[in-house]
Amino acid sequence: MYKKLLLLALVLVSLTAVSQEEEVAEVKPMFSQEITKNIKRYVKNSKLAYHDKDYVRADFLYDSLVQNVILKSYLDNFKVRKRSGKEIELNDFKKPMILLSTASWCTPGSGTIPALNDIAHSYGDNIDFVVLYWDTKENARKASRDFKKNIHVVYVDELENKGAAVVKEMKHSLGLPTCFLLDENKKIIDIKRTVIHPYNTDYEVSYEDNYDSFFASVQKLRPTVTIQTSLEVIGTEKN
Repeated sequence: MYKKLLLLALVLVSLTAVSQEEEVAEVKPMFSQEITKNIKRYVKNSKLAYHDKDYVRADFLYDSLVQNVILKSYLDNFKVRKRSGKEIELNDFKKPMILLSTASWCTPGSGTIPALNDIAHSYGDNIDFVVLYWDTKENARKASRDFKKNIHVVYVDELENKGAAVVKEMKHSLGLPTCFLLDENKKIIDIKRTVIHPYNTDYEVSYEDNYDSFFASVQKLRPTVTIQTSLEVIGTEKN
C-alpha cells in the first residue's frame, strides 16, 4: 500500500512539473519588455553612428534591433481613441494588422495615402489597416481626412496614457513613421520603415513605390494573395 501511495505521489509531482513547464512556455515575450532591455545601448550606438554620418552602420543597428530583439515578440495591448473620441483597445482588432505609427507632423509623400487607400480597399476583408497618430484628437482628425473608410484611424494623446510603458517605447524607440506587421494574435511579424521621397517627387513614382511597399506587407501577412500591380491600378484610375 505504501509503495502505491508513493508511486501515486511521484506521478502527481511529475504532472504538476509538466503543467508548470507548459505554463512557463506559454509566457509571451512582450514588445515593451524586449525593447526596454536593449533600447539604451541601441540609442547610444545609433546616435554615434549618425554623429559620424555612418548611415550604413545606423541602418545595420536598426535592422539588428528589429531582427534580433523585436521580431516574434507580441505588441502589448493598449488603449487608443477613434476619430470620434470613443475609446477602444488594440486587441479589439481581430484580423492580421498593418499598423502605421505616425504623427500629424510627419508629412506623407503625394502617393502614400492614395496607395494605402487602394491597398486597403483590395485587402481590407482579410487585414485590418490601422493608422495610429501620436497626437491630439484635433490634429489626428485634420491629418487623416484623406483616408477612406477601409482604414481605421485611431490616435493616442500621451497626456492620457502617461503610465503605459508601450506608449513610450512604441513612439520614441523606433521613430516615426513606422509600419508594424502583426498577425491575428498581435505577434510582430515585421517592422518596416515607410517609403521616404524628396518633397517634389512625382505623384506616379510616389504612388507606385508606396503601393509596392504596402503590398509586400500584405504578402507577408497573407502569402497567397494575388495582386494588381501599381501600374495597373494607376492605369485603371486614368481610364
